[in-house]
Amino acid sequence: MRVRKIANAPVSFGVFELSDAPPPLSADEMVHALSEAGYEGIDLGPLGYLGTGADLAARLGDLALAGGWADLPYNDEDGFRRALPALDATLDVFASVPAGALPPRPTLGCSGSPERFARPGGSAPGLVPSEWPAYAARVQEAADRCRERGFEPAFHHHLGTYVETPDDVEHLLELTDVQLCLDTGHLLLAGGDPVTALHAWADRVGHVHIKDGDTKILATALAEGVDLRELMGRGGFAPLGEGELDLPGVVRALDDIGYAGWIVIEQDTLPGRRTVAQNIADQAANRRKLKDLGL
Repeated sequence: MRVRKIANAPVSFGVFELSDAPPPLSADEMVHALSEAGYEGIDLGPLGYLGTGADLAARLGDLALAGGWADLPYNDEDGFRRALPALDATLDVFASVPAGALPPRPTLGCSGSPERFARPGGSAPGLVPSEWPAYAARVQEAADRCRERGFEPAFHHHLGTYVETPDDVEHLLELTDVQLCLDTGHLLLAGGDPVTALHAWADRVGHVHIKDGDTKILATALAEGVDLRELMGRGGFAPLGEGELDLPGVVRALDDIGYAGWIVIEQDTLPGRRTVAQNIADQAANRRKLKDLGL
């Protein structure tokens, strides 16, 4: 039987690794708001924000842990080795929480490309052909490390990183056996078509992040020379239905390919861009949008 569950994530409230500001709301407030809105799960967010061990399990209440971000510098051998303990620490947290029908998915991300962070959207150069084998080998090693702990990871393509464009994703899938965390918003703003991608990569999609994107805000940001952080601050990732994502088409594609697993709604934002009350209302509205489409 196909099992799907809908989750949200702390990044939708401005709580994530790129932000050094204090969290705009407590973990308990966030969990309560998402539970009230009808979500079934939540991503981990920055390590420690939701707690660890028994504290985390108690705080989650009726929400399950859907996954959690773990970025590593796959382009740098020494940096990659130094970052592996952080991946292990995330897996330790996963292991401390009882797993339900859908275990949490380690979401592997790239620590980023300075050139692409400064100019997100796919116009800045990425890895050259000779760099791909070593990069992919480190991704494979990280994926295998997760599997050794009993967790199946998924790699998250992302603006501002070495795996940003559809071509980058194709290269990574060819060189590894890791499953893909397909993020509709990041793919849209990197020049991809999420509906086409879901069909093309159907046999590798193991985790899904649904977010909307506004290419007009991206174009203005690029024209003004602002970076990924500022793009997020300007609302480049819009509430569902307010950007250019074909949300009904995405839902149909998920049905067409028989997707089962976590569907995580995200709306990447910076703290202070909107009030906590507005963020809570946004995520309740986002949940209703998917419910209206049958999810």
